[in-house]
Amino acid sequence: MALRPRVTHRTGFRALVALAATAALSLSATSSAPAAPPVATSASPVTPAAGRLTGTLPDGATWIADVPEDWNGTLVLFSHGFGITEAKNAPTEAVRLRLLEEGYALAGSSYDTSRSLWALESARRDQLATLDAVAAKTGEPERTLSMGESMGGLVNAQLARDAGGRIDGALGLCGLVAGANDLENYQLDAEYTIARLLLPGTPVKLVDFGSQAEVTATTQQLSAAVTAAQRTPEGRARIALAAAFLNLPAWAPGKERPAPGDWAGQQAQQYEWFAQGILAFVGSGRYAIEQAVGGNNSGNKGVDYARVLAGSTHAPLVRALYRQAGLDLRTDLRTLTKDATITADPDAVRTAERTSSAGQGLAVPLLDIHTTADNLVPVEQENRFADRVRASGDRALLRQAYVERQGHCTFTTAETVAALRAVEHRVAAGRWGAAATPGALQRAALELGLDGAAYVRYSPAELTVGRPR
Repeated sequence: MALRPRVTHRTGFRALVALAATAALSLSATSSAPAAPPVATSASPVTPAAGRLTGTLPDGATWIADVPEDWNGTLVLFSHGFGITEAKNAPTEAVRLRLLEEGYALAGSSYDTSRSLWALESARRDQLATLDAVAAKTGEPERTLSMGESMGGLVNAQLARDAGGRIDGALGLCGLVAGANDLENYQLDAEYTIARLLLPGTPVKLVDFGSQAEVTATTQQLSAAVTAAQRTPEGRARIALAAAFLNLPAWAPGKERPAPGDWAGQQAQQYEWFAQGILAFVGSGRYAIEQAVGGNNSGNKGVDYARVLAGSTHAPLVRALYRQAGLDLRTDLRTLTKDATITADPDAVRTAERTSSAGQGLAVPLLDIHTTADNLVPVEQENRFADRVRASGDRALLRQAYVERQGHCTFTTAETVAALRAVEHRVAAGRWGAAATPGALQRAALELGLDGAAYVRYSPAELTVGRPR
């Protein structure tokens, strides 16, 4: 993609920032906002940013931008994850400081979260409006790159699809790229399994939440059931079944990876994720998504749970634990299939598909990176997303790379910066070459001499969801 000429020269930009700082000009896009701080000097202990720009968008979302004195002409637009209500322009403070040091300008908005923390209805609009607001202060950048993490990785993938030429390339960090409908369906399968098999005969509300109090009551029920079940072989087998439907990794933080065939060790580490409160996060996310899309966008009526399990990478673990416990797995799967009666609201499904999905084409190069043992956004989502991009005919624009580590978005600064440089290389060169391969990313990250890297060659399994793509 050809680079867009900048409206202002760098010297003119520096003068503008200095003027803004000394004259305490308002930097709001649509209304008054705090004046910019004084320009940092070489003796200042604060960030290497020459100016912090802030503003408010018409829908009430706020935006921020940091622009270094020696701006290299590239603006990075950052999309933050779920649960954040303030504007952010980098995934971590360390990444922010490093990119500013290298001359990148950084921007991002809060999105409009007044209706729901799942702000996919407004996120793309607010991110693009942020570009306009920043350009009004700095002139058009020479190049704009998009970067997003978690829920913001979904926003990022949408921008890579339909930003209308406003961005040149994109980097996704542990993105929720399978979209809201797939997310809610496989999470429903896991919660339903816990409720039906560990709390038989007990009413448990799983969808259509009317308040956070209802969410809390449900997650407490489910979490307590899992805690109690972990004490028996039968309970552990059924927890493993629910974990398989949740696409939960069998490698927990602070633990050595269990060996293949170490079924007890694998299940124990899956349980660690439950013990850390993952069901509370799942419940809060469901409530926010239902608020955003106007109802329940997931259902299990007609789902064949034997077929769903057959597609899971954790199926051997589940079968082994059921054998050890003396349980009949086929009976449990038939029970789940027979009693599956939850239906989705068609309007909510359509709204989620319109606002909260991605992969239906790419307009610019996109590199997605993901940890291999992600408990909140399973790495298997990358497989689902790649299939959609491939079906759209845009496979050549997508690259995916993997970091051997536990946890959600637990990338080092070096891994993130190296990945962003690979995207910039693709934009400048017009082809990926070897820049986004595991070996090249690992070398580039280590050469930064920062906090290490663990890029590996890896192919994620299929996402266990049991519904059409």
